[in-house]
Amino acid sequence: MPTLIVLRHAKAAAGPGLADIERPLTERGRRDAAAAGEWLRADGRTVPGLVLCSTAVRTRETLGLLALDAEVSHEPRIYGNDADDLLALIRETAAREPEPRMLLLIGHNPSVHQLVHDLTGNAPDSFPTCALAVVELPGDWAGVRRGTGELVTFRTPKD
Repeated sequence: MPTLIVLRHAKAAAGPGLADIERPLTERGRRDAAAAGEWLRADGRTVPGLVLCSTAVRTRETLGLLALDAEVSHEPRIYGNDADDLLALIRETAAREPEPRMLLLIGHNPSVHQLVHDLTGNAPDSFPTCALAVVELPGDWAGVRRGTGELVTFRTPKD
């Protein structure tokens, strides 16, 4: 049974003159991302074999602070912020050798929130920065469909 971890990037700075894709993490964002990484590593059951990460600075910084030992693929389609594109990327994971059992996707709202809702029908009302959802899926990555997943964990920086 594949497991998908969906993580919204940590808190990013908003500043004049910065392109959206170039926004770095705030100090709070750096703390939250490091804490999320500690939680993933400590749990032992939630260490991904593959990370799909947006190309934005804030997602790349979030990934670095997670301190995970996993293969990484930086995907421009994640920055495009479309839940259907995210679902397509997840399905494409089936073509990887070896096919990972656990996948981490680091992206942006509203698409990450919509993805969790689409997969499980059970998304929380909000998906704040550095929130993560763990979704168990039946079958394999190629067969991932809306409404077939089970939300087994939802964690925010305040948890």
